[in-house]
Amino acid sequence: MPALHTVSLGRKTPGMIRSMTGYGRAEGRHKGTPITVEIRSVNHRHSEVVAKVPRALQAHEDRIRNLVQARVARGRVDVAVNFSGERDPGRGLVLDRALAHRYLDLLEELKQALGLKGKPDVALLAGFRDIIKPAELAAEDPQAVRAAEKVLEQALKALDRMRRHEGRTLERDLLTRLQESAGRLRAIRLRLPAIVQERQARLQERVNRLLESAGGGKDGVDQGRVAQEVALLADRSDVSEELTRLDSHLDQFRNFLRKSEPVGRSLDFLLQEMNREVNTIGSKVGDTAVTQEIVALKSEFEKIREQVQNVE
Repeated sequence: MPALHTVSLGRKTPGMIRSMTGYGRAEGRHKGTPITVEIRSVNHRHSEVVAKVPRALQAHEDRIRNLVQARVARGRVDVAVNFSGERDPGRGLVLDRALAHRYLDLLEELKQALGLKGKPDVALLAGFRDIIKPAELAAEDPQAVRAAEKVLEQALKALDRMRRHEGRTLERDLLTRLQESAGRLRAIRLRLPAIVQERQARLQERVNRLLESAGGGKDGVDQGRVAQEVALLADRSDVSEELTRLDSHLDQFRNFLRKSEPVGRSLDFLLQEMNREVNTIGSKVGDTAVTQEIVALKSEFEKIREQVQNVE
């Protein structure tokens, strides 16, 4: 059994994410027989390769899957290899002359045996089985298998070009949304000092009202105690650690986008952590302006998540 010739299908383009969606097609010929390979890939949580091959390649189906998985690390990939020219009926047909002569001889014998008149014509002969049929490569022909492998390599390169092109589009969109998210985080960070001052003023006003209703005055207020309570409130609503971690997550996200290996799962994990930190900020701060920024951030993260679902 001939083995498929080894080809180099590794990733050579540094710093570029790939989409899981793509299409590649290539054609070739071997001894006049057309060879066509079509590859379609869509997003999928894992790697799944479904190969549809002719009889001549059924013994090599696992090897074909391995070649595809060497290039496509994640996603569902459908590979169709065609040897017979069925997609174009005018190509890849062979005439079995020896069989045609045999049919003709048998028809002559039948005519003489039954005393019939006339001569067999081309239309009659063409109607017999296997006189004209689609060409099909032989499984025992190593050159035919290598020819199919070369066409597969070309189709994989076409698929990779499309996946990289789609990846560039995804990267531009993701970087734009990351920039928007960073701006939202800066707005929250700038708002925090004002929140502390507003809460201190509200606490002071509340204490003054209580003292006045009790017949006391402002001089009876222990300013140190008020400052202590404000500090406690500020500590409970402090989100500096969450903001720092979010800044770190955004930096990591950008770094992953510069990698060439599959990063889809890593990006998905980062998004989960980013959503967790944002939810914590929203529950701690309880400020209207910050809440608006949190809602906008979560909306951006959801859009990012939808895009990440298609990153290999």
